[in-house]
Amino acid sequence: MQKTQVICSIFLVLCLVAATKSMGGSEEAKVYIVHTEKPEDQEPEEYHIKTLASVLGSEDAAKEALIYSYKHAASGFSAKLTPEQVSELSMHTLPFSK
Repeated sequence: MQKTQVICSIFLVLCLVAATKSMGGSEEAKVYIVHTEKPEDQEPEEYHIKTLASVLGSEDAAKEALIYSYKHAASGFSAKLTPEQVSELSMHTLPFSK
């Protein structure tokens, strides 16, 4: 597994645990910052929307959830997600590799 995938996995798990504890298990959406690798073949915002759409079901839903697309100092995005969506996103964007 690549170093950035490990860092992102740990970050998402910690966010999920913190959100679940603070919300008492509620499925209310909160803002999460998701770190991703810098895409090489497409614009960062387009990549972030497609990544979110894989979990949220459509690009329209992804555009609505997306708050900010980070492009310079870091690669990633902030989006309003439920803990369940964060968990699903971590499975979609962080495949385990040997």
